[in-house]
Amino acid sequence: MAEQETERLIRVIGNESMGTGMPPCLAAVCAGASDDCFTLQRNMATNCRSVQTTGHVLYRCSAYLHQASRRFSESSDKGWFRSLFVHKVDARKDAHSNLLSKKETSNLYKIQFHSVKPECLDAYNNLEAEVQNRLHQDQDFPCEVVGSWNTWYGEQDQAVHLWRYRGGYPALTECLQKLRANKEYLEFRKERAKMLVSRRNQLLLEFSFWNEPLPRKGPNLYELRTYKLKPGTMIEWGNRWARAIKHRQENDEAVGGFFSQIGDLYVVHHLWAYESLESRQETRNSAWQKAGWDVNVHYTVPLVNSMESRLMIPTKSSPLQ
Repeated sequence: MAEQETERLIRVIGNESMGTGMPPCLAAVCAGASDDCFTLQRNMATNCRSVQTTGHVLYRCSAYLHQASRRFSESSDKGWFRSLFVHKVDARKDAHSNLLSKKETSNLYKIQFHSVKPECLDAYNNLEAEVQNRLHQDQDFPCEVVGSWNTWYGEQDQAVHLWRYRGGYPALTECLQKLRANKEYLEFRKERAKMLVSRRNQLLLEFSFWNEPLPRKGPNLYELRTYKLKPGTMIEWGNRWARAIKHRQENDEAVGGFFSQIGDLYVVHHLWAYESLESRQETRNSAWQKAGWDVNVHYTVPLVNSMESRLMIPTKSSPLQ
């Protein structure tokens, strides 16, 4: 009986289907019948164990099964094997600008970075102060300067200005239209251009969980920390910092937190104020003694492509002193 069973099993394995060199049941497996494949594997293993002359038969079995498994797994991206490793991501229901920005205000911010000729820095600061004061006194312009600084450590001979447009994009558009029609402002731009090496700007929104930057008395040293995030990580960044910001507010050092909308994208700016460099060091070190701060750092560092720190000194006309 054992010899008859062996001969029958060899004949089954030796039969070729449609010129493929495979048993009919294995050809069906390659067409997508995964359940038959599992059944065949179980039955073939049982039969092979029951046959006395197992050497040649088991070799033939393993060869066909290996070939069938490869063809089956590669036949479709929706195969059972690949589905075990596919990570399905739910589609975002809204833009991160709507999810992370403040709903109760419609403020839009603009940050400017001006590289100034070293010999012109004082004249530049005086000219900027004059124009900013005139804009603040004119109620027709729906904009205000939040702060103006010169970089102390970081890129040298640089001026940084932060503007607020109450009313969002309509306020920005209205302001630009009025400035283009203002001859005095156009003359200011021409004079300023003689003092500059380069300039760039960004339009920003403020994070909902940060303070709104308000005028403060000085003297203070300001730090602007800029993070360039990996695309697609802004939501996770916001969720982490919404829980962590409480660890950095005890000394009133948190001034404002923003993320870019136009210009370099996926850029975050955190603005901090300290009494001195020593105060900065003490404040930052104390954060590590609070439960949860280390977790925030652990999960946000992998989201960052690059980061930069500027230490800045406010100009005389800056509302943030």
